[in-house]
Amino acid sequence: MSAQKVGVVGLGNMGGGIARNFKNAGVPLMVWDVSPEARNKFMETAGVEVATPGAMAAQCTAMFYVVPATPEIESTFEGAEGVLAQAKAGLVVYDFTTSDPMETKKLAARAAEKGIAYLDAGMSGGAAGADAGTLTLMLGGDKAAFDRTEALLKPIAKQIFHIGPSGAGHTLKLVHNMVCHTIFLSTCEGARMAEAAGITVADMIKVFNTSNARSYASEVRFPKHILSGKWDARSRVYNLRKDLTMAVKLAGALDTQVPLGTVTRNFLNVAMFQGMEDTDFSKLYERFDDIVADVGPK
Repeated sequence: MSAQKVGVVGLGNMGGGIARNFKNAGVPLMVWDVSPEARNKFMETAGVEVATPGAMAAQCTAMFYVVPATPEIESTFEGAEGVLAQAKAGLVVYDFTTSDPMETKKLAARAAEKGIAYLDAGMSGGAAGADAGTLTLMLGGDKAAFDRTEALLKPIAKQIFHIGPSGAGHTLKLVHNMVCHTIFLSTCEGARMAEAAGITVADMIKVFNTSNARSYASEVRFPKHILSGKWDARSRVYNLRKDLTMAVKLAGALDTQVPLGTVTRNFLNVAMFQGMEDTDFSKLYERFDDIVADVGPK
């Protein structure tokens, strides 16, 4: 059992699983969420204390933010009872959001002024990986702080990569998600074409998974969340659009061309316009033809 206390801020689809894995590993744990309902799930749990981020900062070796983006973290930093004012010496903050790397660097610089090491950690594995403790993490920031707290990541991650300086983790996460979501939509497109030709999607997926077209979309998304009829990929269309919007913006800042990523972003914009903001993204396949009809000239 680790004697080092950790804190998890954000107890949704990802953060809830992360917190439970820390608890199951016997790590002394503090948790917080802006939602009373989310907090209440941990209220009577042995070994877990519900506490504000400021209180966590005063007691924990490391804090893990699993919230939507940088603004939610920044709001907890402010004030006399906030993280910056309350942090104990040597605190390490892990930012598990998918955020604009430029904003991440600004927040990391503010933290550094208070002696807080701030590591941006892109995640792969989704809610299922968070539940199973098998996430892949791509990290940017203070390597020495990472080295002294890496062991704390073992209950929640199977693969851990320190990529480079501040912002590198979130940069690679945006690249990762741009590629991942583009492949998913390309697989949807291929499935529609196969259906039109009288080939079942199930047969297409079987072939893909033993050939060069296999991907996470064919190996996991289609069998488990689409062909199963469950439509439960556990992430909203809003999240995909947010990721692709940031990726395309970052590509512009880096003076790189991402035409396929831009097409994916535009497709997701249309899905949002059609009212799919809070829809599980697996249903993009179900609504594929309707969205394509509004994307633009063929």
